[in-house]
Amino acid sequence: MSSSPAAPARVTLVGAGPGDPDLITRRGLRALATADVVLYDALSSNDLLDETPAHCQRIFVGKRAGCHYKKQEEINELIVSTAREYGHVVRLKGGDPFVFGRGQEEKAYAEAHGIPVEVVPGISSCISLPELQGVAPTSRGYADSFWVITAHTRDGGLSDDLFRAARSGATVIILMGLGRLDQICALWDAEGRGELPAMVIQNGSRPNEKCWVGTVNDIAARVAAERDKGPGIIVLGETVRQHADFGAYRAIHTSQL
Repeated sequence: MSSSPAAPARVTLVGAGPGDPDLITRRGLRALATADVVLYDALSSNDLLDETPAHCQRIFVGKRAGCHYKKQEEINELIVSTAREYGHVVRLKGGDPFVFGRGQEEKAYAEAHGIPVEVVPGISSCISLPELQGVAPTSRGYADSFWVITAHTRDGGLSDDLFRAARSGATVIILMGLGRLDQICALWDAEGRGELPAMVIQNGSRPNEKCWVGTVNDIAARVAAERDKGPGIIVLGETVRQHADFGAYRAIHTSQL
């Protein structure tokens, strides 16, 4: 039978950032330093586990598109049970907990069971990874706004917002969509936007990062031939012209016409 925790049960949802462990916030590091249990997913850097105390239990719960080590319902229950048994639980999530991270579901479940929850926002991949490539999601003369969309709906179909976004002049940033890149590009091409600049970033901010620039009508085949199984984002819009490699891409593409 477990002994009562030294401290009251509580949960902190911490955004780990896009991958580079240096991109977590100071507040996130302070939470890890006082954790009795950390539940971490496949998108947060394992280096961050070194920031936890020696007594801290580290439990992998593996949330990644196409690779769910535990179901969301199991994670919710584990958050509550470990908080009651051990005290302070840090739920460490890649990016920001509330940007397609289901953090609100975890927060609501813990609070419904009487456990207080603190939220530590994280740097989302949707803005940080384009920025690290020198591409601003919004920029004067390129785009006045940006959309952030998930490629997957609950029933496994494409989001209706993708169809709307294909007609927008905004920068469109798509998360969890690499497996459907060809379908997504086909939507833009069907709107007569096959020459729109496009960028794909995989394993962003990590040592094994890959980045492709091109246009809607050619990038999907190149990415499919070269990408691995890591997470990635898709950026569609005129702002991709700001990437340092886009000029060279256009020069090569034009010479082949």
